[in-house]
Amino acid sequence: MTTASIDQDLLQRGGLTLAVDGAVATISLARPEVLNAQTPTTWDALRAIGEGLPDEVRVVVVRGEGRAFSAGLDKRFFTATEVDGSPGLASIASRPEADVDTAIAGFQSGFSWLRHPSRLTVAAVQGHAIGGGFQLALACDLRVVADDVQFCMAEPSLGIVPDLGGTYPLVQAVGYARAVEICLTGRRVGADEAVSTGLALRAVPRAELDAAVEELVRSVVALPAAASIAMLGLLNGIAEGRDPAAALAAERAAQVQLLKAITGNPGRV
Repeated sequence: MTTASIDQDLLQRGGLTLAVDGAVATISLARPEVLNAQTPTTWDALRAIGEGLPDEVRVVVVRGEGRAFSAGLDKRFFTATEVDGSPGLASIASRPEADVDTAIAGFQSGFSWLRHPSRLTVAAVQGHAIGGGFQLALACDLRVVADDVQFCMAEPSLGIVPDLGGTYPLVQAVGYARAVEICLTGRRVGADEAVSTGLALRAVPRAELDAAVEELVRSVVALPAAASIAMLGLLNGIAEGRDPAAALAAERAAQVQLLKAITGNPGRV
């Protein structure tokens, strides 16, 4: 599979660029003039990338061009009936409930593939990561942030809730009580707090963000691919609620396959 299968026009309309260099894919939010505000087409394009990435890609980096990662949903969708061919929020809400649910599920699929254990995903986050921008960062396995980062879950202040999959990883990262406080106050979370609470892996000066992410990616890609994928699968399973006995069984199953592979003794049926 190659990136030729990904609709380049869709990427452009969604405000994204995609670069694939061997085992590493970099997705860039490329509308810096509007702080990388997202649209439903952005989410369609993200889903298309997830479906079309080459199998050899092991690490995906998500980043934003300019001074912000993403300011969230394009504000035009809160007031307009239609924006760039996509219905506004009022138009979506006017549909039957089942249709609204289906539409939101489609939006979520643009983010959910980023947590699949077949690949490590890293968000490189600078400046504002608001609402949908915060949720996009949360969709990734790891977050490396610049010292000017400002996370904010702004949806409740607008009378809605985050619905792009952000609630689950937020609670996993910072715990229930802190997630409640972050969401219900709408306050900004800076770099130091993000690192101290587990929301971010590390914080670096803005000018060093790309280099820090590149160093992390190089370390991951240097590992044997099968072991890296198996390790991520084990940890992901625990994060998703696998109990201790099941975790032990998963370790055994993964190790059997790896030992068979590295010793040249294929498994028996």
